[in-house]
Amino acid sequence: MKKQTNSILILPDIRSALNIGAMFRTADAVGISKIYLTGYTPRPTDNFGRIQKDIAKSALGAETWIPWEYKKSLITLLNNLKKDGYTIVAIEQDKRSIDYRKVKKLEKVAIVMGPEVLGLDKKILDKCDIIAQIPMYGKKESLNVSVACGIALFGILKH
Repeated sequence: MKKQTNSILILPDIRSALNIGAMFRTADAVGISKIYLTGYTPRPTDNFGRIQKDIAKSALGAETWIPWEYKKSLITLLNNLKKDGYTIVAIEQDKRSIDYRKVKKLEKVAIVMGPEVLGLDKKILDKCDIIAQIPMYGKKESLNVSVACGIALFGILKH
């Protein structure tokens, strides 16, 4: 399987370090080229270079070889990626959402995972080119963010 050279994962305001680690591991499995962490999302290393143990525990090393960067402003990041020709795809439940399986293969794609409980803010969704959701057939209306990330990445990147 070859690396997705133009695929980016964006993780804004995700609380759980274990979920972040799991998403690094999934990103590695699908060949994501870079991960951006924004807002209060925990980072693999802190400001002093110390390893975040819960991320390392669930990422199993992926956090050491997948390029990642912290950006304070998600809006600025999205604007810059759009200028660079990326299609921004939000994974979120919204009245404008389409089934994630209907997202066509994209040359340059940045996938934004919504934080659990509150999801992505409307002003973020308005900046996205596509809003995609995973259909829910049971009583629960959502999945754990790291599980949703795996489904969305494999589905949208068409592995």
